[in-house]
Amino acid sequence: MTVMTETAPGPWPSSAVFGAHGEATVAGVSLMEIANRFGTPAYVLDEADVRRRCRAYRAALPGAEIAYAAKAFLCRAMASWIRAERLSLDVCSAGELMVARSVGFPAERIIFHGNAKTPRELTAAVNEGVGRIVVDNLAEISRLAALVPLGQRQKVLIRVIPDVGAGAYTAIRTGGEDQQFGLSIASGAAGEAVARVLAQSRLELAGLHCHLGSQIGAAEPYETAVRVLVEQLARIRETRGVILPELDLGGGHAIAYLEGERGLGPETFAERVTGALRERCAGLGLPVPRLIVEPGRAISGPAGVTLYRVISVKKGLTRTYVAVDGGMSDNPRHSLYGAPYEVRMIGRECHVGTRAFHVVGHHCEAGDVLAEDALLPADIRPGDVIVMAATGAYHHSMASTYNLTGRPPVVAVGEGGARLVVRREGAEDLMRRDVGL
Repeated sequence: MTVMTETAPGPWPSSAVFGAHGEATVAGVSLMEIANRFGTPAYVLDEADVRRRCRAYRAALPGAEIAYAAKAFLCRAMASWIRAERLSLDVCSAGELMVARSVGFPAERIIFHGNAKTPRELTAAVNEGVGRIVVDNLAEISRLAALVPLGQRQKVLIRVIPDVGAGAYTAIRTGGEDQQFGLSIASGAAGEAVARVLAQSRLELAGLHCHLGSQIGAAEPYETAVRVLVEQLARIRETRGVILPELDLGGGHAIAYLEGERGLGPETFAERVTGALRERCAGLGLPVPRLIVEPGRAISGPAGVTLYRVISVKKGLTRTYVAVDGGMSDNPRHSLYGAPYEVRMIGRECHVGTRAFHVVGHHCEAGDVLAEDALLPADIRPGDVIVMAATGAYHHSMASTYNLTGRPPVVAVGEGGARLVVRREGAEDLMRRDVGL
């Protein structure tokens, strides 16, 4: 008898397939085999899906520079995939820079971010020869210039605040006034930064930068930001006699986390934003600058899933809790933002209907919740395995060792099967940092 299968839509990797009898595969690799071989919890990442999304951005924006935002997820394997797909890389710490350079990622294709870069990080960025450093405060302009060797020039972008608020949660909206990122146009700080950079012989002002926030599901905020930034480019031309060649719109493109949701696709983004850019530049008599975009979540997020094993099922007065062997240490997003997730039970056939459960973690926190009112089989029990969708971004990168719980491994899947790219953090790793009395 032929087994009917469902090709998973929305938040799941494009290669995910769920069978009628509990089978589940990503890139043709059984998720139950991964759970049994590598243990749980475990992050699983579809390499081909990551690469496909990289290519979709390059195809939609052929004249632009696509810089993957490393903060979403980075390891040596991921840096190698991004390099092979000919994308640039946006890093925001010395650690991310070190990982990128350890696999030979070209320094000239690296953009270094950060609102409070330390002297050590600025030194590392200059010494490695990164392509551009994003200036985020006035104090770092002279500090950076002093680090550039005599006879050399470091390209910089100035991050400005376009006062366009966008993003799914307040904590991830970074394009408005009165927050720690960027330099205010309204207060005059952005204009002062332009003047100071142009006065430094060892710095080269390449363009302007902004970042509106994260999980932005519409193109309109980016169109507004484009108009604001192009007007600033025109003002710099008029007041300083300089035409800047680059415009960086940051990232923040939304993905689907639940069935039926849609993210902001690169084609829609490209059509709307490039149209607004050409129109505003033509209206102000400016040459169209080279566009830079920095997708992170949109490339790695839907390519990843997380596997958990059920530890207990506990009935409360009004809710029933499914407790798993992971939690807020490997996925803090629900605790931080109330972010929703799609979950499924895999590994066995189910002959009963579904009901709503709260999926919770094993940490000593009432807020250690992974998914609320998740529809799972009514007979779910200890030992079952569940899989959570869209965990390829801001899960491994935000993971902690709370309650001295080691961080899960990252398992890449592809044509060659499953392979470990980041090993599980064990008790011996945690003890190695503790020097004792």
